[in-house]
Amino acid sequence: MCASGGVTRSTLRQQIADALRDEVLAGRLRPGREFTVKQIAEQYGVSATPVREALFDLSAQGLLTSDQHRGFQVREFTIADYRSMVEARSLVVEGIFRSPGDQVATRDDAMASIRRRAAEAVRAAKGGDLDVLIGYDLRFWRELGAFVMNPYIMGFLAKLRVQAWVFAVHRLRGDEDNGNWLWFGHEELVEAIARGDRDQVHATMRSYYAHALAWADRLAEEEAREKAPAAEPAPEEPCA
Repeated sequence: MCASGGVTRSTLRQQIADALRDEVLAGRLRPGREFTVKQIAEQYGVSATPVREALFDLSAQGLLTSDQHRGFQVREFTIADYRSMVEARSLVVEGIFRSPGDQVATRDDAMASIRRRAAEAVRAAKGGDLDVLIGYDLRFWRELGAFVMNPYIMGFLAKLRVQAWVFAVHRLRGDEDNGNWLWFGHEELVEAIARGDRDQVHATMRSYYAHALAWADRLAEEEAREKAPAAEPAPEEPCA
């Protein structure tokens, strides 16, 4: 990713931030991974300034943490963090869609695009293709959020969605049963919004959040089992 021609520093900063975000979302940069500005600059063959700016941008989005002496680290989200993300999104989304006809502008051209995103996300989820699913899922929610007449809400929901995938992706990749934990209700949600069916929108979203929290419960149970001390072996019976 070398700067050339008409590429400005601002553009380069965004390119680096996007590339690193993709690495995190793909699970190639795992939580806890540490790196410095110098390492990233050498990796992409660019100067330190746009790299530093890109890393601070990702830190502001909650994807990285920074330390003055150790550089940057991919943030490790806990199960409690994930549950809080789910709760926050549920409260905001329920508020947005409390009256779909008033809160969301459902233009036909935009809905056609969202339907395509939804179909691709569902296809990827059913096929267990995380790389494709994450891309389409983020676009789906971003385009759906663009209907909301409040840029602050849009930004908040987009940030939470990315953070939720950062929490989830490496856990799902390590789970042979991940297909049972991927949600594919995108199309159902789109059609309910298009009809202005408030009750169905709420029902679909509640099903989605219940699904997410059930997965969190399973992860917590697995984590508790891993931390539990091993049982002491039973003493041998003395020989007669």
